[in-house]
Amino acid sequence: MQTLEKYLDLYQQNKKLIGSEDPQFIKELRKKAIAIFEASGFPLRKEERYKYTHLEPIFDGELSFDFQPRKIHFDDAEIFRCDVPLLDSTVLTVLNGYFYNPGGEMLHRMENGIIFGSLKAATEQEPKLVEKYLGKNAPIVDDEPFVALNTAFSQDGIFLYVPKGVTLERPIQIINLLLSDKNQMVQHRNLLVLERGATAQVIICDHTLSPHMYLTNSVTEVYTGENADLDLLRLQNEHNNSCQVTNTWIRQERHSRCQHGTITLHGGIVRNNLRVNMEGEGAETTALGLFLIDKMQHVDSYTVIEHSEPHCISNQYYKGVLDDSSTGAFNGKIHVHPDAQKTEAYQTNNNILLTDTARMHTKPRLE
Repeated sequence: MQTLEKYLDLYQQNKKLIGSEDPQFIKELRKKAIAIFEASGFPLRKEERYKYTHLEPIFDGELSFDFQPRKIHFDDAEIFRCDVPLLDSTVLTVLNGYFYNPGGEMLHRMENGIIFGSLKAATEQEPKLVEKYLGKNAPIVDDEPFVALNTAFSQDGIFLYVPKGVTLERPIQIINLLLSDKNQMVQHRNLLVLERGATAQVIICDHTLSPHMYLTNSVTEVYTGENADLDLLRLQNEHNNSCQVTNTWIRQERHSRCQHGTITLHGGIVRNNLRVNMEGEGAETTALGLFLIDKMQHVDSYTVIEHSEPHCISNQYYKGVLDDSSTGAFNGKIHVHPDAQKTEAYQTNNNILLTDTARMHTKPRLE
């Protein structure tokens, strides 16, 4: 209750800074989210889905909160490089939870109708488009309180819109950077929308640039329309003094395809939540996970694949390598609804423990 009250008070004291310029639909969304978070609170250790990752003590730590972008200047070429060989991408930078493009466009529009850039700018310039999708796929009334917490506090992130039948020629590379002179909490949000027949590739890279303690609670909402095709890859590479909670919610329409991969190379405590709703017949999804950890690092992957319609296919492949006294967890659920006839669903979790002190907990589920 003490930790819960801390965040409720933080929201009330900074409510004007958080959402003073929001359109009315976001103000209503924040109001509902904080009420639901107050009712649910932080997950307890005895809850099965958070049995191996108790996060409340971390959220109760001494952290600073920025409700407006801080003026931080750095030379990208000197201080940071995120090179992927042979990848020609459009790079979008998010610094401490805010879109970073000093002196440049906050929202870019291409001639073929593609829109990408700051989510905050999109809510100002394209409010009807954002309202149509934001908060619809990652509902605040769900059983994931960190989504409600993010909905109440997040102010910026990345927005991507690909209209019907259009292909995004160059991949979008989102680089989330954490740079501060004090312990910091960051909550950002991404909204990725692919209309019918659209195609896109998105890479999300998470990095820390200073040794302070960072706590990140992020939400990524993804919509793939009929016959749309999306490849989404997340590369996590933060230092051992960090904690990252990611929530990725994907909705797929008829005959759409989505591949979601998460590679965790480094990080202190990492919890990755993935939920895929296949709401159209013939949809196909692939969820991939790979982590390499040592020392006292901890990685927890929690997945829910919803087969709501017939003839859908899902594949889950999660693998881990654990050294020293590191720990890991995989909790994967396949949910086949009554009308989802001729479902194909596969799930694999393979792990290598290099020492006697490393621990891995695996729980496959089928409902």
